[in-house]
Amino acid sequence: MLLAVAMLVASFATFAQPANDPTPLQFQSPIEEQRFHDLVAELRCVMCQNQSLAESNAQIAVDLRREVLELMRQGKDNREIKQFLVERYGEFVLYRPQVESKTWLLWFGPALVLLAGGIVVAGAMRKRRQSPAAAKTSDSNEEQEW
Repeated sequence: MLLAVAMLVASFATFAQPANDPTPLQFQSPIEEQRFHDLVAELRCVMCQNQSLAESNAQIAVDLRREVLELMRQGKDNREIKQFLVERYGEFVLYRPQVESKTWLLWFGPALVLLAGGIVVAGAMRKRRQSPAAAKTSDSNEEQEW
């Protein structure tokens, strides 16, 4: 009886194995390999937290890497491959989203914050330079009180 239970548990473990092809990707040339690595480094794993397709070990990332290589071999350029993935998974899949009206703040927001900070600092410095006489009179008033 115990042997039968052990065999049943072992058979469930056999069915739990992934059915995908575990063989590593084979490249036809070093140029293809370099293009592949550059492309998957720019794509985000759709399941992971802030990992690229190249870094992730999730099963969907493995599948997407195989699909990217297949699309490359079909003759699609990088823009077409990215567009295919965006249509399938949304713009989340891109580490560098396209410059559009809805991503304008994402692209130019940090520069605007830096510019605003520079204006505030320049205004404070200008105000400080223009009022040295006021600072001297306030210092002399403090000395008189003592």
